[in-house]
Amino acid sequence: YERAVGWSDKEAGRHMATNSIFRIASQTKAITSTAVLALMEEGKIGLNEPVGDFIPTFKKTTVAVKGDSGGAPLPAKRAITIFDLLTHTAGISYGTNRNVAALYEAKGLGPAAGYGWYTADKNEPVCETMERLGTLPFVEQPGEAFVYGYNTDILGCVVEKASGMPLDEFVRTRITGPLGLKDTRFFIPSAERDRLAAVYSSGSDGLIVRAPEGSKGQGHYVDGPRKSFAGGAGLTSTAHDYARFLEMIRNGGQLGGVRILAPRTVELMTTNQIGTLHSTTGLGFGLGFETVDRYGANGMAGVGAFGWGGAYGSTYQVDRQSHSVIVLMIQLIPNATDVQQKYSALVYQSLMK
Repeated sequence: YERAVGWSDKEAGRHMATNSIFRIASQTKAITSTAVLALMEEGKIGLNEPVGDFIPTFKKTTVAVKGDSGGAPLPAKRAITIFDLLTHTAGISYGTNRNVAALYEAKGLGPAAGYGWYTADKNEPVCETMERLGTLPFVEQPGEAFVYGYNTDILGCVVEKASGMPLDEFVRTRITGPLGLKDTRFFIPSAERDRLAAVYSSGSDGLIVRAPEGSKGQGHYVDGPRKSFAGGAGLTSTAHDYARFLEMIRNGGQLGGVRILAPRTVELMTTNQIGTLHSTTGLGFGLGFETVDRYGANGMAGVGAFGWGGAYGSTYQVDRQSHSVIVLMIQLIPNATDVQQKYSALVYQSLMK
């Protein structure tokens, strides 16, 4: 079932279409995690391998002192590993925390990057940005807490180092190309700009208003420098493309005669790997996906379901019990609505088996 409703660009009079293109932000993380695990299968990346093997500034990292004491950062207790990054347990945030925000902003990260994760306007390769990130203090010790942040952007650089090719080329040749995902790209050709849905924002009065240009709104996905391939939040895609990618994962790593990952690798991705660090209420986190470990922890999603979402309001859920892939694409940042939860409930109530 596929349907488009509403406006793609209200001011321009364009209605949403099934081939409309969306900024998928953190839904990029699942694709980059797939790239990492494909290289793991080839022996080019080890899950317990130190990130410093690929990015020198990560050989010795530091952790900021909590609070506003302004004390000198502490040395990390151990090296950050690939596993830590895949599970968001490296202690790395988006640099907007009060005790590190000024340091990150001075390096063009954190508050200087929109909401922290935005790099589409950077006129430098992502590895240069991530190498600079490695010189900054993080907010928790490796392995001790779930901290959502630049983890998968760092992994994008690791993919480049391990494969010897830019992240966009690796994703195109190893994942999106073989699966026929022609509309999943980091930047959109100028000729297709009218397919890109406009971004809107939830206003303080409850009304929806058009978001501004720049890093906290429309972004640089058409006219940007096209140099930063952000593995954590940089891709654009369609609902159809992304659902096809997820169907490959649901199907054990292959679709239409094309195999991207081995079945056992997919099980690793979609199984909680960090106990209760992510949640104590029945949600876990695997190697790129949030997992449902208790029925009711995420609406009506069954035990074993997995998913995540994006900062522009998009969301997805893969539920193997009901053999379903659910994708909702919208462009609303910030999003003060409950459309995601209601959408999920409406889908699940319709399932009779």
